Amino acid sequence: MIRSLLPLTALLTGSAFLLFAGGVNGLILPIRGEAEGFSAASLGLLGTGWAIGYVAGCLRTPAMVARVGHIRAFGAMCAIAAIAVLLSLVFITPWVWIPVRALSGFCFAGAAMIVESWLNERSDAASRGRVFGIYTMVNLAASTAGQMVLTLGDANGYFFFVLAAMVYCLALLPTAISATTTPRPLTQVSLDLGGLWRNSPIAVFAVLMVGISNAAFGTLAAVYAARIGLSLSNIALFASIPILAGAASQIPVGIASDRFDRRRVLLAVTLLAVVADSLFLLTGVSQPWVVLLLAALFGATVFAMYPVIVAHANDHAAPGSFIQVSGGLLLVFGIGSIFGPTLAGFVMTTLGAPALFAVTGGAHVLLALFTLVRLWVAPAVATEDKVNFQMKPLPRASTPETAALAADQEELEADQLAAAPDAMED
Repeated sequence: MIRSLLPLTALLTGSAFLLFAGGVNGLILPIRGEAEGFSAASLGLLGTGWAIGYVAGCLRTPAMVARVGHIRAFGAMCAIAAIAVLLSLVFITPWVWIPVRALSGFCFAGAAMIVESWLNERSDAASRGRVFGIYTMVNLAASTAGQMVLTLGDANGYFFFVLAAMVYCLALLPTAISATTTPRPLTQVSLDLGGLWRNSPIAVFAVLMVGISNAAFGTLAAVYAARIGLSLSNIALFASIPILAGAASQIPVGIASDRFDRRRVLLAVTLLAVVADSLFLLTGVSQPWVVLLLAALFGATVFAMYPVIVAHANDHAAPGSFIQVSGGLLLVFGIGSIFGPTLAGFVMTTLGAPALFAVTGGAHVLLALFTLVRLWVAPAVATEDKVNFQMKPLPRASTPETAALAADQEELEADQLAAAPDAMED
């Protein structure tokens, strides 16, 4: 085990630096923006900018890597991401932060795709599952550490901006000085909404609603926490606890979805999310321990939905389409992520901080209703026809290469075989 991981140390270290810097940058912006008096609407647009850049990065990075190579492209992504953070420090205005945040999203997606491509190339059939699991845990730990480090200083100064920029630069060093061989070209996916809908209507609608909900919360959670009077340390916990709770809840939710109709499991989880939304929206809680407890319930539900949705879609997918289906759903999630933060930001500006959960709750209610309709009109997938449930990292930290890395050997070979005629035509 250890011997198989040693050649991947540089890649995992670079990925950890990348996620740590992303965690710092993603949380310092809404906290500092709130302190500077930015409106919730403008802070919501930061999330929209990130999502636009992230989707663009997933689509455009393969062509860039094909032109200049993996190492040069990865170095450029990390350097530009560092510059973007420093620009946010130099020009403290939302009209600079929004396009700069889009640039950060593009670079973050591109760098993550390159790391995952390397990991996929260096993993054989026997070790791919373990490598993907370790990669997911490293990224979760690094992202959480990046958020929690904000408790150690003053968010109103320059330190955390500079720290994020420095760590983005550190991320390029392990791969720059590594002897790891250049991997195969990056995975490319296209957005075929018609094909995805024919494959699984509930998966397309559900992942769109989850994109709206999760991106709204991920962008504006810190703003909500600040406006109800939480301290900086509790704001960091409020942003981190849902992610950790969501990672933990994927285990029991995954076991249940393998045993029962995944749509029923998704419905149950969604209804629990509606309960959490309602408690935030209607009770007006402000005691830190209660808020953090509700945040854990919220995260345990909303961050467990995405892997169930992907697994359900792949239950219906034709052989050789695993990566295309998973990658396509990721892009649909990205579309939802574009609209969610903007909608939530404008609603919070108009109705107040708790209105964030009116947006997330609305998305969850629509998801529950659509799931009930699909349970009524479509039969369940037989247990023997199901694919195995897989734990997944946060969708906003996933790329089409994540699907390739998560695929088992049979799925990977089937996808490569299905793509072979297209490659020959090119």
